[in-house]
Amino acid sequence: LSFWGHPCARLPPTGCGEPSISPSLHHTERIIKGQNAVPGSWPWQVSLQNRFRSHFCGGSLINENWVVTAAHCEFKPLFHVVVLGGYDRTSRSGSVQVKNVVRVVTNPNWNSNTLSNDIALLKLASPTKLGPRVSPVCLPPADLHLPDNLQCVTTGWGRTSINWCFMVLLSPSQESLQQVSLPLISSSKCAKYWGSKITSSMVCAGGVGASSCQGDSGGPLVYQDGGLWTLIGIVSWGSSNCNVNTPAAYAHVSHFRNWIDSVI
Repeated sequence: LSFWGHPCARLPPTGCGEPSISPSLHHTERIIKGQNAVPGSWPWQVSLQNRFRSHFCGGSLINENWVVTAAHCEFKPLFHVVVLGGYDRTSRSGSVQVKNVVRVVTNPNWNSNTLSNDIALLKLASPTKLGPRVSPVCLPPADLHLPDNLQCVTTGWGRTSINWCFMVLLSPSQESLQQVSLPLISSSKCAKYWGSKITSSMVCAGGVGASSCQGDSGGPLVYQDGGLWTLIGIVSWGSSNCNVNTPAAYAHVSHFRNWIDSVI
């Protein structure tokens, strides 16, 4: 599954998972190397930042009022904001919206020791203004079956040099939004790397020379289904040195669909 779309704008989407600006992907690129995304082509991507504009995690817009991210990002409404419509993570251009958060709902089964159920929902203080550069991603059904080797995409402002990359950002990230195409890995194959750390609340992807890396925590893992991009994973954890030959773990969004619906 390769996407060679041109960055031509269409009318703003009316639903979910349909960028007005088409993404352009190449299988050989990875966030470790650093492939810049087409500006505006992943309109659900958000940056979680502190009040000094420092990016520390990613997230995904799922409707005009809610963002989903990783629980381990530990978003604090008093100290943090959600930035939407950004490409350069420090920009405050006309398309950028900065939102306060009035409610953080962490999954009640989140376990910081095992990293299971690594998902949280952020309610924005005011509705997002949807448009060509800001629109929601689709959510999967609760019973979605994900085949092995399904081609997916993850995005973020992650590190592009191979260094330690566990969880939240501790060093400068990329200025421009990065993207990588990588395959889904079955739980049994993933367990060969990670053993019993892999639970039903997780999906795995990568391990074939591509990886999501530090600074991408909380960001999206998506795939295209019938022309619509669907959120199937939330960047959670991986190897301590961003090994591109080891799959990374993502919160399994389909596993949490009923919980998400009960909150939003």
